[in-house]
Amino acid sequence: MSSLSSDLVSLDGTTLEGGGQLLRLALSLSSLTHMPIRVTDIRGKRGPKSAPHEGGGLKASHLSGVKWLAQATGAKTEGMEIKSRELTFEPTRCPEALAECMEKLEISRSKTAPKNSAILWQNRYDGETLIRKDSYIPASTPGSIFLILQAILPYVLFSAPLDEGSSRVNQNQPLLHRIIIDGGSNVSKSPSFEYVDQVLLPMLHKKVGIPPIRMKLNKRGWTHGGNVIGSITFDVTPFPYGFSLPRFSFAHRGEVTSFHVSILAPGTIARSSVRERITNKILMLYPDTEIFFPVDEESGSPKRLYLLLVAETSNGYRLGRDWMYDRKATSSTAEQKNEQLVEQVWKELGAEISHGGCVDEYMQDQLVVFQALAKGQAEIDLGKERGSSLHTKTAKWVAEQVLGVRFDEKGACEGMNFRVGEKYWERVKGW
Repeated sequence: MSSLSSDLVSLDGTTLEGGGQLLRLALSLSSLTHMPIRVTDIRGKRGPKSAPHEGGGLKASHLSGVKWLAQATGAKTEGMEIKSRELTFEPTRCPEALAECMEKLEISRSKTAPKNSAILWQNRYDGETLIRKDSYIPASTPGSIFLILQAILPYVLFSAPLDEGSSRVNQNQPLLHRIIIDGGSNVSKSPSFEYVDQVLLPMLHKKVGIPPIRMKLNKRGWTHGGNVIGSITFDVTPFPYGFSLPRFSFAHRGEVTSFHVSILAPGTIARSSVRERITNKILMLYPDTEIFFPVDEESGSPKRLYLLLVAETSNGYRLGRDWMYDRKATSSTAEQKNEQLVEQVWKELGAEISHGGCVDEYMQDQLVVFQALAKGQAEIDLGKERGSSLHTKTAKWVAEQVLGVRFDEKGACEGMNFRVGEKYWERVKGW
């Protein structure tokens, strides 16, 4: 590695949650700030209890995000391979070197980029006018698409675009970036397409101030009922050069005014059963609320049973809980599985509503990176008698290690006021 490694931030991959989230956020912040990082014992808590040393390491889905960010930042890397338990990631700080790298990774209007090419961005024109940039992230497994998005989204939003084939920053209106990611859209223990569409992205736009991000589900990707690799298109408009994200506050949740129910189940009988059961649950406690059914869809397999329940409040907050039914083979009938699905999701959402906070457990850790990057204090009301989730604690720890920010006991953070296009390492050195 180069002399920049003297600034290297070393992170123990077994800290707190000790999974892939630590790696994703570390890579994301390193890519933005061009601060080199080393993550050791990657996903060190992901092995079986009987032999923890046999698990962990980079999976194919993690590697997709690492490779994309390495290309985008001209990073030097060590350990960028499947099952690697240590990764060093050092983005270039030389604009000319990055421009040369990007020139190799872009393709002109006169060519077409095959989906399996090494081209990072493909320029799209309307006549002589460049209208957007396209990128494609392939997958060999149905690993979660949204965990890849989690790793690259801050970089896409906050990185300053360069003019084509030069080291000069483009200070004009940012171009639309269209990113197609292959993988899983509905995967256990990962955000689902429905949750991201109905909770995460609306909250990021309305409450944080992120430009609207449009999603198109090209094909569902599953890990249940047989592995199927899916595909989603994301349209993202980056922030303009020199922009700082203003402080934001999640407070005063308001009363629950409506529920949104999304069902993926095998056959009309199963979907009707889930729909009737959850409707009865809602009306029993909230007789005057509206109920919407944005998704009621055939899942294509008896092993694919999914429910998302979202509570929307009078002040525009959304709380969601979901479950991709994943209990091992049991003697439960189809009706019993439907009942178990509804009972669990309803119970979990009830707990989210009762704490009085503005975010659900899944949303907490998604906000940490934006709190850390914002200008001023960003506050999140988590609710009464409720602390940060383990994922959230891990995200805060990473942000503190890489950026030097601090979170108080209530979860508020005085952001570091990251400006799009700034040379952050010069700020660190006091230049």
